[in-house]
Amino acid sequence: MLRALFSRTPSPSQATTIDIAFDGATYRINVKRHQQARRYTLRIQAAAREVQLTMPPRGSLKEAKSFAETHGGWIAARLNRLPEVVPFADGALLPLRGVTHRIVHRPGVRGTVWVEAGPCAAGSLLCVAGEAAHLRRRVSDFLKREARRDLDAASRRYAAMLGVRIERISVRDTSSRWGSCSSAGALSFSWRLILAPPRVLDYLAAHEVAHLVEMNHSRKFWRILREICPDMNQSKVWLDAHGGDLHRYGAS
Repeated sequence: MLRALFSRTPSPSQATTIDIAFDGATYRINVKRHQQARRYTLRIQAAAREVQLTMPPRGSLKEAKSFAETHGGWIAARLNRLPEVVPFADGALLPLRGVTHRIVHRPGVRGTVWVEAGPCAAGSLLCVAGEAAHLRRRVSDFLKREARRDLDAASRRYAAMLGVRIERISVRDTSSRWGSCSSAGALSFSWRLILAPPRVLDYLAAHEVAHLVEMNHSRKFWRILREICPDMNQSKVWLDAHGGDLHRYGAS
């Protein structure tokens, strides 16, 4: 994250994006004015592959653009280090429960999406029937269904261990968090957890269910979580190291 002090020049413009050029490439910057900000701040949102510039309320777009242009090399380097996006397309490789699968389009076969064992060199296959135009949506729907099934089973297993009640479980595509828990007993998870090894998905389910007992991250919370998920540390380490990579799958 990069910062710079701001001047007190009011900005008459309400534009939300600016473009800068660096080394022959153009980069679009999302600009957000924040009432509490005292500096210009640059962040790379890896999940969305976007650049966010936060500016103070009395800053100007001219200064914001100058700040971004000054750090064009930093922006380019950070974006170039992001993993290559992997769209849901015929021949693409993606992990399913931590195991690499190759997407194979089977237009002449009945059905929707299913898993097959491929030739030894190819490993597992994720087969998709129907027209090519529907392949991306069918893969996405399949992964979300699988994620919901696994997360529902894991969450209810841990809820039974703790004697708590889950009111609702939802699966979404979130970029800022893997899971959440409301005081009303509603759990929400990222469907991308189905791409991770099963123990990682289990850990996130246990984590959110433990919040039904302790709605905080106190010592008591971590003690409860460790009791129901003894190998939580291994899963936390995996998620810290590889979690960001899961967001590159399914981009167009």
